[in-house]
Amino acid sequence: MKMMFNVFSKKLFGAKYERLTRTMLIYLIVFWGLYISNFQVRIAPFILYLMVSTFTAGVMWQALSSEDNAVNMQNMVMLPFERRKFVFSYVAAMGIYTLLTKTAALLAVLLAVSVWNWIGLLGSILCAVNAILMVAAIFSLKRYWYVGVFWFAAVFAAIFWSWDKPWFILSILANSILAFLVLRNADGYTFYLQEHKGSLAARGHKHHSVWIYFYRYLKSHKNYFLNTVIMWCAACALPLFFRQMDRLFAIPLGLAVLSLNTPVCILLSCDHALERAVRFLPGQKKTFCIPYCFFIFLCNITADMFFLCSWQMQIGGVAIETIAAAVFFAMQSAVFSVLLEWFYPVRGWKIESDLWHHPRKYVVPVVMLLLAEVVWNIIGGRI
Repeated sequence: MKMMFNVFSKKLFGAKYERLTRTMLIYLIVFWGLYISNFQVRIAPFILYLMVSTFTAGVMWQALSSEDNAVNMQNMVMLPFERRKFVFSYVAAMGIYTLLTKTAALLAVLLAVSVWNWIGLLGSILCAVNAILMVAAIFSLKRYWYVGVFWFAAVFAAIFWSWDKPWFILSILANSILAFLVLRNADGYTFYLQEHKGSLAARGHKHHSVWIYFYRYLKSHKNYFLNTVIMWCAACALPLFFRQMDRLFAIPLGLAVLSLNTPVCILLSCDHALERAVRFLPGQKKTFCIPYCFFIFLCNITADMFFLCSWQMQIGGVAIETIAAAVFFAMQSAVFSVLLEWFYPVRGWKIESDLWHHPRKYVVPVVMLLLAEVVWNIIGGRI
């Protein structure tokens, strides 16, 4: 079992686990920097538990669904293996990766800016471990997806309604044990994803089209399309959180936040074959980058229109100037995203989850937030 675990973990953390050491050092610096700033916010324990559980579950599912694991897993499943050792080695490696490289970042920020105690920290860690085991168990039961839906709903309801009860920790432990028992009977082959063959852009067409590639990209990555739909739902809910803010700043702020659509902004970083083709073939900078920019613009402007329509229905006051600002923000964020992908693609990632949570994803939203501040000051007559 140790040998299997080393095979999976060294792919994620490096041959000598140097990547894990570097990551933990960065998180320690982030925690200490935020802690000494004396910036404090009040976070209710059940909110902390829900955030940690949801975030960890999402990252773990992305890690298990990563197509980049297909080649590595293919070599493993070709060899004879003991089912339980294989399952627990793989889940342990992915779980440690999720907990120490992704959930640890969230906890470093939350614990640095909030008042917490050891019981809350223990509850957060248990919720994270529970989310890892539960997602792995549900992933092994993919054909019974409705079981996973009810399971998640029951756990979230338990966190929401019983987080302050003395038996809450015991209930989380019991749920983790249940997930562990499900994994004991899991088939190792359920974690193996078949690698997609062939080019997304060329299959079944005599003439290549960038738009056909975009269509096939979203069709073959349904979780990427789901993320875009979630962004549209978030756009409808944002006015509820911004209604107490100054409209001249709240609307540009919402437009900046909605530019954080990671999956559609990493096409070159996640597809090395596409990047090589685009950079190698003549004239591809214009042929690919212009449609790619327009594609991101369409995704952004759709979310922005949901946001503005929701704002108009709930608060009102959306004028033609506001719509023009939405078009401007959507286009600028699309241009910045394409420029980042062309000149600074993400290298050295291990699985797709690294791309989804790479710090570079925040560059464009931060730039747009600064631009929102400038727009607010200009319109308000402050500069």
